[in-house]
Amino acid sequence: MPTTVRAPPCGGNAVALDNLRVVLPPLALEHRVIPNLFPLGWQHYLAGGLVIGLGVALLYVATGRLAGMSSVFTSTWSYVSARPVFQQPRWLSTRRWRLQLALGLVLGAALWWLMLGPDTALSTSVPTWRLLLGGAVAGYGARLAGGCTSGHGICGMASLKLPSLLAVLTFMATGFITAQLLAALGAGA
Repeated sequence: MPTTVRAPPCGGNAVALDNLRVVLPPLALEHRVIPNLFPLGWQHYLAGGLVIGLGVALLYVATGRLAGMSSVFTSTWSYVSARPVFQQPRWLSTRRWRLQLALGLVLGAALWWLMLGPDTALSTSVPTWRLLLGGAVAGYGARLAGGCTSGHGICGMASLKLPSLLAVLTFMATGFITAQLLAALGAGA
């Protein structure tokens, strides 16, 4: 029989969300899965997922279009590059709303930070070269897969597209294998 547990509040920003409950099998409770996976609480992840889902749904209902970030990147390049790959009609005809979407994401994140974010700046101990290499590999993978994690994982899977499911499974498997290899080599973050 499942056990019901009250989830911990998340950093003081949880309002009504910390009244939600999580139902876990007893084995998961013994190993403290939820606290280990979400040490700062799970409510803000749920809220973020709901906001992303609402935004994607609104965009689709309003325009009939799906939003993926790698296509935003590609269409934005059509403003500054004359290369034929960036001058295709599908990028030229959608670049304005895609650029507005990208600017909205940046401004929305900045607004959140100003209103609800922590008092200190975020920092990382990961060297810059590793961040750049990770970005380049992720960008190459997105082009190779015909879309990024947001395009396939959020929009494609919500549209029940088999190629998106396969792409997401490939992303996840590659991530798990890479993390295990790096940990075995002692190169984990």
